[in-house]
Amino acid sequence: MQTKTLKIGTRGSALALAQARETRSRLMQHHGMREDDIEIVVISTSGDRIQDRPLAEVGGKGLFTLEIEEQLADGRIDLAVHSSKDMPTFLPEGLHLSIFLEREDPRDAFIGRSVKTLLELPQGAVVGSASLRRQALIRRVRPDLKVVNFRGNVETRLRKLADGEVDATFLAYAGLRRLGLGEVVTELMDVRAFPPAPGQGAITVESRIGDERVDSLLAPLNHLPTSTALACERAFLGALDGSCRTPIAGLATVSGDRLSFHGMILLPDGSEAHEVSGEGALADAAEIGRDAAQRVRARAGAHFFTDWL
Repeated sequence: MQTKTLKIGTRGSALALAQARETRSRLMQHHGMREDDIEIVVISTSGDRIQDRPLAEVGGKGLFTLEIEEQLADGRIDLAVHSSKDMPTFLPEGLHLSIFLEREDPRDAFIGRSVKTLLELPQGAVVGSASLRRQALIRRVRPDLKVVNFRGNVETRLRKLADGEVDATFLAYAGLRRLGLGEVVTELMDVRAFPPAPGQGAITVESRIGDERVDSLLAPLNHLPTSTALACERAFLGALDGSCRTPIAGLATVSGDRLSFHGMILLPDGSEAHEVSGEGALADAAEIGRDAAQRVRARAGAHFFTDWL
């Protein structure tokens, strides 16, 4: 019987809160818990507070997790809910990504102010994105466009777009769907030509290693095909870099007892890109990701990664 209040740590954006509430709802459903049994604790992170510089310049994706992980490690919260794509590949000692909820649609969404597709944008149009991966992919497809850094939560970016600060932007379709904003999308990008970030579309829960109480509550929520796909994608990311400083894309899909993976690495200016694919048994998911990373690294050559720095 659950008697002690369970504390979920999360960032304070509308999307982060929606993801925390989804996790709470599933815990309630599986364990007969009441809403009062699960407290959502909003934690301000450095990534939320620093809005005037690209993440790559100030520490990468770990800025969205640092303060939350501090409270998880010292017991002020019991678990943390994150967007999987925000999670570094190396976690603080004593913490792990214990489960993954079933993945939403992983595609990127193009949102144009006066046109419907990326290809319809006029020459020299301004596209806003905070993601180095998206910036590189945009430049690969449309080198004539002006790509600018575009920070802020979903609502902020949509407001800036409506105000005419940029002509178009990209957001994760999964996040828009979770916020009930799917209707703003004007084009959904093909996952082969415009591959998503590793982990995109999946919610993950971070917890303390060995916390049997929390593990027993979380275990029924884990979606095995998603966790298997993410093991592959995160292995690919970790073998290459795993920070926000490099344009890396990757998506694994599970069909029956087989896993297929497609990855891409790009120069920030989009002038050079290398793709890689892999396939194998589900049990080999992480190895498929690591092998793909090794092969694409060898294909690109040492100069490619030097140019990233």
